[in-house]
Amino acid sequence: MTAATQDAPPPRVRLPRRRGVEFSLLVCAVLCSMLGYAAVGLARSGAVPHDVAGYGAGLGLLALTGHLAVRFGAPYADPLLLPIAVLLNGLGLVLIYRLDLETPADRAAPTQLVWSALGVALFALVVVCLRDHRLLQRYAYLSVAAALALLTVPIFFPAVNGARIWIRVGGLSFQPGEFAKILLAVFFAAYLAANGTALAHTGRRLWRVRLPAGRVLGPVLAVWLISVGVLVLERDLGTSLLFFGLFVILLYVATGRTGWIAVGLLLASVGAFAVGALEPHVHGRVEDWLHPFASIEAGRGPGQLAQSLFAFAAGGMFGTGLGQGHSALIGFAAKSDFILATAGEELGHAGLTAIFLLYALLVARGFRSGLALRDPFGRLLATGLASILALQVFVIAGGVTGLIPLTGMAMPFLAQGGSSVVTNWVMVALLVRMSDSARAPVPDPGPAADPGPAPDAGPAADPGPGRGPGPGCGPGDGPPHHGGPLPSGPLPGGSVSRATAPARPPGPAPAAPTREGAR
Repeated sequence: MTAATQDAPPPRVRLPRRRGVEFSLLVCAVLCSMLGYAAVGLARSGAVPHDVAGYGAGLGLLALTGHLAVRFGAPYADPLLLPIAVLLNGLGLVLIYRLDLETPADRAAPTQLVWSALGVALFALVVVCLRDHRLLQRYAYLSVAAALALLTVPIFFPAVNGARIWIRVGGLSFQPGEFAKILLAVFFAAYLAANGTALAHTGRRLWRVRLPAGRVLGPVLAVWLISVGVLVLERDLGTSLLFFGLFVILLYVATGRTGWIAVGLLLASVGAFAVGALEPHVHGRVEDWLHPFASIEAGRGPGQLAQSLFAFAAGGMFGTGLGQGHSALIGFAAKSDFILATAGEELGHAGLTAIFLLYALLVARGFRSGLALRDPFGRLLATGLASILALQVFVIAGGVTGLIPLTGMAMPFLAQGGSSVVTNWVMVALLVRMSDSARAPVPDPGPAADPGPAPDAGPAADPGPGRGPGPGCGPGDGPPHHGGPLPSGPLPGGSVSRATAPARPPGPAPAAPTREGAR
């Protein structure tokens, strides 16, 4: 083995792009959704729906649009993020279509497909146009201003089902709090990336606890308190819980101090007890959670939570089959808050577990992208977006199954809701962009950045005439040097190389060689 072979750098590892794997998984996701659509038709009418090909073509076009955006805009992105989102979105369309058959006068599947198309269009726009996620860090304060404005506007509109979280203009309605989630995640990530070290290592120590400095924690704490206070006024306790969880998780990730988790759990418990005792709307939901069968005992029939529990029990291990359940008895929220009950009854515990595993895999890949990123802002933003999805699934699934009091939120990708599905697609687009930044190979600096051999390596390391060592010494910039000590004095640019220049003897420094002297 020669010396040149020994000194050669190791070959650069280039990760595979895996776009072919992503395309194959997308085909499987579209086929699974088509099979579910056909199964609903067979169960309800004994025949495959005549528009199953059109449904598959529409969903396939959306999947292909997202795939092309990722292939050309983020070629090194995680190959699982987009297929999981397409499969969950397709399954949600199937469940909404199945519930539409119970309410022919209120069909939501066509509208949900339009909102899904808009979400995929925004997904492609974000992936293609946002070339570097770090650009979002510049607009941290603009993001928080827009988020607070979006959270405040619904106060001036009439309440819907006890909560002021909707904006209705004509026949259109949307929930601005869904878009505020992303904007607040951007602000929290940007602020904590810049001040995480100060939060962890500055402030006064009280016994064994270090209290962070108020000037550092104050701005982000004020933004969180304002946002949560507005949501309490709107009676949107589910989103309030989500924002609180996001805030605590990002504080823990930014500082690495587990004390924030304990403080967060304590404050969440105190706040939940206070709101549940003082707010009548929330107090009613707490009572329904504690006594789900009280209405049956009183002779008024089962309520929504009781009907949901009956649906899960009727599904058993493998379910009744798509289209053969009775979860429509839940009532007006069967397509939104309680759509998970339909999945549990008709797909069974096995199908429900598969859905939860899809969500878990989506969240895990988001966390993995955050861990692989090199910049603090990207790590916090990816962690925050993945945490939003995880918290949302936990809050909704816990409420529908009776684990925690029910809150009005939409299951990501599954439930009816245009604002929700569009926001979820934008979050997946940001995770795709950051996973591409995490997996993309580092650009090769090339031979221009090669530091070259050491100047005192002897004749074997002779750089040749006209290539003096040190910064700025190119051909013709200094005298030829063939080893030995360097001339003392300042290098070009006024700096002295401590690694190569010998110690200067006491006394006046000799004059630096000029270009005329070199010639």
